[in-house]
Amino acid sequence: MDWFSASDHWLSRLVFQRGLATVYLVAFTGAALQFRALIGERGMLPVPAFLARVPWRRAPTLFRLRYSDRIFAGCAWTGAAVAAALLAGADGLLPLWGAMALWLVPWVLYLSIVNVGQTWYGFGWESLLLEVGFLAVFLGNDEVAPPVVVLFLLRWVLFRLEFGAGLIKMRGDACWRRLTCLSFHHETQPMPGPLSWFFHHLPGPLHRVEAAANHVTQLVVPFLLFTPQPYASVAAAVMTVTQLWLILSGNFAWLNWLTVVLATSVLDLSALRTPPDLPSPPLWYAVLVLALLGVVAVLSLRPVRNLLSRRQSMNRSYDALHLVNTYGAFGTVGRVRQEIVIEGTADPVPRHGSDWRAYEFRGKPGDPRRMPRQFAPYHLRLDWMMWFAALSPAYARSWFEPFVERLLEGDRDTLRLLRHCPFPDAPPVYVRARVFRYRYTTWGERRASGAWWERTYVREFLPPTRLR
Repeated sequence: MDWFSASDHWLSRLVFQRGLATVYLVAFTGAALQFRALIGERGMLPVPAFLARVPWRRAPTLFRLRYSDRIFAGCAWTGAAVAAALLAGADGLLPLWGAMALWLVPWVLYLSIVNVGQTWYGFGWESLLLEVGFLAVFLGNDEVAPPVVVLFLLRWVLFRLEFGAGLIKMRGDACWRRLTCLSFHHETQPMPGPLSWFFHHLPGPLHRVEAAANHVTQLVVPFLLFTPQPYASVAAAVMTVTQLWLILSGNFAWLNWLTVVLATSVLDLSALRTPPDLPSPPLWYAVLVLALLGVVAVLSLRPVRNLLSRRQSMNRSYDALHLVNTYGAFGTVGRVRQEIVIEGTADPVPRHGSDWRAYEFRGKPGDPRRMPRQFAPYHLRLDWMMWFAALSPAYARSWFEPFVERLLEGDRDTLRLLRHCPFPDAPPVYVRARVFRYRYTTWGERRASGAWWERTYVREFLPPTRLR
């Protein structure tokens, strides 16, 4: 069955699988460490309440059988353990069917988490991990050569990911067409990294080169993924370089990292190591892979229709299993950065001269003198949603009030999501939230003050509030 197998991609399959296992490990670890405050039984958006109002067909999950925080923690840490085993090569020690079953475990567990995660798990890279993770189940181990069909489907994901992002930009903000978006993006992106300040201060012409290179990488290069080698490998290498540039310039959870992992499945690495002689695939395996092709072909109709639509949607799943999705990013780029600063006071009655102390978050800007940190591929879910809340209060309607209540209660799980709580001994009596405009300091301001940001007060987001 030479038409079925691609022995020359044996090494690229190995690299892809180890990279995917690493992303799984990060995702499950983040879920285990953050869930109690976000979606736990006493969380801001509790899972039991969500399951009670959402039907099974819209959110299939193992937690339909039973939910408790202990069960969720067991699910997340089990997923992390299986991911670590896959990273160590445990799938190579099993027969083919056992390796497929082992790769299915983290997919089922993470699907169960995402489908109860609500707004905290509404990011495009959640669906991307599930789509890629499902295809990985059928990629096989050292008992068979990598199936051509699965390798093609991985390229299909990579194509939709890049091409969808390119189209949404050209159809969206006019600054992409004028090549000026990156004059703002590095400052207004959701989670700046330690080098973002320096990227922002690159010369204007270089920002235009960045934008033009982005258009070429996302609108032209993806078509080369379906050409013969070495052109497909060149396309994957170009995408990898672009993703590494994005990794250096900001924090986008595991989106860029998983895109790099996807690109490795395209590379022809046979020159680095001679592929071993692998037997022909068993019939049952070939039938499963071809059935997978049929399922993906049918489910691709709506994402393709979305790509061709002038009203293209970003980051949408068309099925509850997240098998084939549509992707896109930054169809609109903000010109001004706004941040919500949350403060508390122990004064029994807040006055003009009250001692208001700020809560500091791990990733999002707060103290102007604090250098942005690198957290990706780890995903700081609360910090990301705070960025969205600053764009519009509608993004915070479901969770912001419970968040403030937990600060007023001094809830330990919630405080663990923060970098600094200014009330270590007792919770504050009042909490308020104010919106500030943040801008990067100039080179001169940075040398004079040591600050990375300059901020000015804009408006009140939440007036002083206390527990009822």
